[in-house]
Amino acid sequence: MSKIQIMTDSASDISFEDEKKHSISVIPFPVTLGDKTYISRVDFDNEQFYDLMAQHSEIPKTAQITPFQFQEIYLREAGAGVTDLIMVLINSKGSSTYDNSIQAIELFYEEHPEYRDVFHIHSIDGMGYNALYGSPVVHAAQMLEQGASVEEILKYLTEILPKRQIYFGIYDLKYAAKSGRIPTAAAFVGTKLNLKPVMKIFDRSITTAAKCRGERKLVEKVAEMSIADMEPGTAYELIYGNDTACLEELRELMVQKLGYEPSSAYQIGAAVAANSGPRIAGVAFTRKKDE
Repeated sequence: MSKIQIMTDSASDISFEDEKKHSISVIPFPVTLGDKTYISRVDFDNEQFYDLMAQHSEIPKTAQITPFQFQEIYLREAGAGVTDLIMVLINSKGSSTYDNSIQAIELFYEEHPEYRDVFHIHSIDGMGYNALYGSPVVHAAQMLEQGASVEEILKYLTEILPKRQIYFGIYDLKYAAKSGRIPTAAAFVGTKLNLKPVMKIFDRSITTAAKCRGERKLVEKVAEMSIADMEPGTAYELIYGNDTACLEELRELMVQKLGYEPSSAYQIGAAVAANSGPRIAGVAFTRKKDE
């Protein structure tokens, strides 16, 4: 009898509630602040991490999950009787974590050949961050609860992930500049002119999609661009950090324009906030077909 386990990492930012409710395993990323290293989702929740960020002048640094750690995970899951481990992991262009998971597969089977035919590992590139793959992970777990097969779940994930997209506005440019997401010079000019960037995440890449002057226009632009690109009538998720006022403002705009509520809201955790800063507002959605 098959035993399927859905797994992701903490950059998916699925809620603790969904993690527990749908029995999703979450691999936490290490985060270094100052001279101390923490384990995300273990040593702190999101609000506690934002407080830590405010206490330090340094930009937080995240580390990848190593091949050795993946081998330990595989041994644990195989020992627990799992027959199929389905993992959806952080964007392969932004972290070596996914590549490490692939590298670890053959290393694991070399050390534990007894599991080669009874324990199957399916590692999938999440192609982004936060709700871009977090929402599909939750849906995959719901499919499993409803009796879906491994093949059906894998088909869903490999088809939906390339269609997923995010637009999000950044309020404080210093984190993105120091992490390399936005050039430092552009961040300096943006700060002086009160310009705020709208970033686009699609097909593993992060690009600057627009720049707005002022915070009100930033939220309006995120909503406008998201609605223009999303498949009409489909579900969408909101993304936010430590400012729920931004979240509510964006929700009101999206509902006003679309006529229906978001399916959920994803608060950014340490892996995302370390690069974007704690204050953002965004929308994750399924992209409409290119004409």
